[in-house]
Amino acid sequence: MSVRRIVLVSALLAAAPALSGCLVIGGAAFVTGTAVGVAGDTLQLAGNVGEGVVRAAIPGDGDDDDDDRREDDRDRRRD
Repeated sequence: MSVRRIVLVSALLAAAPALSGCLVIGGAAFVTGTAVGVAGDTLQLAGNVGEGVVRAAIPGDGDDDDDDRREDDRDRRRD
């Protein structure tokens, strides 16, 4: 083994305790990120289901701008 490889291996062995802490923190961050992502997806799905229920219960196409314009035009004709 060359001196360069011996220095590299000894440096890795010296850094191993510090890296293990990084691995634990990185693993915890990964698990937390996954849990938050799953919770967000679940809430989004629940919101989409709720929106579908509301749209099914309330008649119309959901575009209120056209309805407002029609009411404004109707009010102008009356004046």
